[in-house]
Amino acid sequence: MQQLEAHEFPLHKIFCSDYDFRIPDYQRPYAWGKEQTGQLLDDLTEALERESGEPYFLGSVVLVKRKGESLAEIIDGQQRLTTVTILLAVMRDLTDDVDLQTELGKMIVEPGSPILQLEPKPRLSLRKRDKAFFKIHVQTTGSIPGLLAMKPDAFKTDAQTSIRTNALLLHEQLSSWSEEKRLRLLQMLSSRTFLVVVNTPDLHSAHRIFSVMNARGLDLSPADIFKSQIIGDLDESVSDTYAARWEDAEQALGRDDFGELFLHIRMIFAKRRAERELLKEFPDQVLDQYVPGNAAGFVDDVLVPFAEAHEQIRDQTYTSITGAEAVNSWFRRLDLIDNNDWRPPALWALRHRSDDPAWLDKFFRLLERLAASMLIRRVYATPRAQRYASLLRELADGRDLEAPAFELSPAEKQETLERLNGDLYSAGKVCKYVLLRLDEIVGQNPGVTYDHPRVTVEHVLPQKPASDAEWRTLFGDDERLYWTNRIGNLVLLNRTKNSQAQNYDFIKKKNLYFKSKNGVPTFALTIQVLAENEWTPALVEKRQANLLDSLRSEWAL
Repeated sequence: MQQLEAHEFPLHKIFCSDYDFRIPDYQRPYAWGKEQTGQLLDDLTEALERESGEPYFLGSVVLVKRKGESLAEIIDGQQRLTTVTILLAVMRDLTDDVDLQTELGKMIVEPGSPILQLEPKPRLSLRKRDKAFFKIHVQTTGSIPGLLAMKPDAFKTDAQTSIRTNALLLHEQLSSWSEEKRLRLLQMLSSRTFLVVVNTPDLHSAHRIFSVMNARGLDLSPADIFKSQIIGDLDESVSDTYAARWEDAEQALGRDDFGELFLHIRMIFAKRRAERELLKEFPDQVLDQYVPGNAAGFVDDVLVPFAEAHEQIRDQTYTSITGAEAVNSWFRRLDLIDNNDWRPPALWALRHRSDDPAWLDKFFRLLERLAASMLIRRVYATPRAQRYASLLRELADGRDLEAPAFELSPAEKQETLERLNGDLYSAGKVCKYVLLRLDEIVGQNPGVTYDHPRVTVEHVLPQKPASDAEWRTLFGDDERLYWTNRIGNLVLLNRTKNSQAQNYDFIKKKNLYFKSKNGVPTFALTIQVLAENEWTPALVEKRQANLLDSLRSEWAL
């Protein structure tokens, strides 16, 4: 049973031998700037000057730490602990009191022991890329003047620049204080400044706690933790290079899409729907094949290629000498589906057959047909994921474009057609997807895109015509109930709906409402309607049949 502990400690119980603080490589670099550091010093100064002597609460830290051991990985709180270390180092090098300097030195670096054959050790170790810099230029006694004198081009990372910036700010402020006032601040820091320390021996629970407690910050993601396992398995001679490749991929996708990519990679490798959280499944199903011993292979063969494929699918930027436009058109269509479950097969295809645009065109035609049918039939998440998992297994077995999971059974085809022929408007996103696909077909303009802030679905025959409207003469009550929400009575508009215009009679509605500002409608479906001189049940029935035939042909139903 994993035990979680939370206790409040004064700072002198934090910077002591009970804790050997480590910042894992998957954590974000040190990033506090003048604003945060200046605010911290202002808050401490205000607390110092209050006569009540009440405690000052510095915040909380979340650690992965086993009971009885000093090793403590910082999940949350590295910015505060790093800045406090800089503050202590600045005051250490400002004082002329040798005893005080020695005592501060012990808070920053644990003294070694010749008897126990222990070397001195910093209380806090930063990420690998900044660890040595911090030790030499902050944690070593007498190092602060040299840090402040360094030129801007001497810093290899943004974190090192931030360390120097904050040390300079603290030095400028504290050097104007008297020795007596600085001592009072140190006394307050040691005994009246408190941190809440949350310990758990389990990384997953630490992550969960962090997500709840640190809503203001950037949550630690599973991808950050996987990064630590991969980069930590590499030789130091190449770890910086691969860390940079990892971070480049994350920057190209953005944090949210990068995190989602790991869900898709898990699906591609496991070929079954998720049963537990990613943090537990991904190491077993993916990382164990690469760590230890082949961490570089994960970055080279998995992460970077799939990240590049994800970016091409998302941004529709696949390139080839011929056929790229057709492939990117499928990406655009699939992106309109109201779920991302189709992405793992899409990533697999682009990763393994990116040099064959003709094959990709055929593949994505089949994938879009499957995805559209499941969308129209409102197949829910579990069977949908199982279908794509079957497809991935068949692709891995070499079934290629003949994978049985691509095929729609007679019952699936029949249900798809029945739903297309029914009340489509009430299906929301399904309706818009079908109409946009129909617009491509009717306009004979495959891959067309519309750069409109809003695309709406509108009825020709209104949903609720006025009691004296011509519509009630043309359509009986049963006919209106039957036809109003079917595709034969629907068009697309590039504007917000107008409740008054929706109820115009047909001629007025098509001339004043269905045309754009320049008099020319945008959508092929709408142009069809403008060619009609009347709108009757017989005409809607004919249009319904024609549009349904177009979809039956497009999706081989």
